[in-house]
Amino acid sequence: MTKTLAAQLAERNQANRARIPQAALRTLDDATATLVDSGRADTSLAVGDAMPDFTLPDHTGNDVSLSSLLARGPVVVSFYRGGWCPYCSLELRALQTRLEEITAAGATLVAISPQTPDDSLSTAERLELRFPVLSDVGNVVADGLGLVFTIPEPLREVYQEFGIDLPAANGDHSFRLPIPATYVLGRDGTVLWRHVDPDYTRRAEPDDVLAALRAAAAGQPR
Repeated sequence: MTKTLAAQLAERNQANRARIPQAALRTLDDATATLVDSGRADTSLAVGDAMPDFTLPDHTGNDVSLSSLLARGPVVVSFYRGGWCPYCSLELRALQTRLEEITAAGATLVAISPQTPDDSLSTAERLELRFPVLSDVGNVVADGLGLVFTIPEPLREVYQEFGIDLPAANGDHSFRLPIPATYVLGRDGTVLWRHVDPDYTRRAEPDDVLAALRAAAAGQPR
């Protein structure tokens, strides 16, 4: 039986925590707890809100607008931190395995991160993704949805120790990232379902995304 994304994430987290030095773990945990306590996730775009239109470049260099996607039907939008994040990679792979089902439900799937287009291309190629991977350089779109936070200085040092070069990946020195978030949008751009969690080790389960799409198609509330 195929493992759920939650199970895969838990296994990865357990393995990571076993090898990361305790001082770095404390820094990671403190930063996550601070973000959870900030309530940022609770004030971001909510069910019933309309996602503003946007136009972003995809990993092949083409501009993609939300309005053009909505013209085809419902849209699933997944905000992730970057290809350097192993939890994001697991999430993107899990979505790719369910892409045919998402498409069969009449929806389009896109993923968005603050990475540069070149890094988005590297992520799409490495993970063999067959859906658009968009670059929200500067976190302009994510910021408008209330998802963006600034990485504290102690955590920046930990990332550097891990070899994570955010300025290079994102093309700026802001050290800002989006909270991982997944939205299911109706044809009019209204949020029908969402998963927004400031704990980066937890992500939307593809089964739940599909359930939301199917419920929307059947005219059922979620």
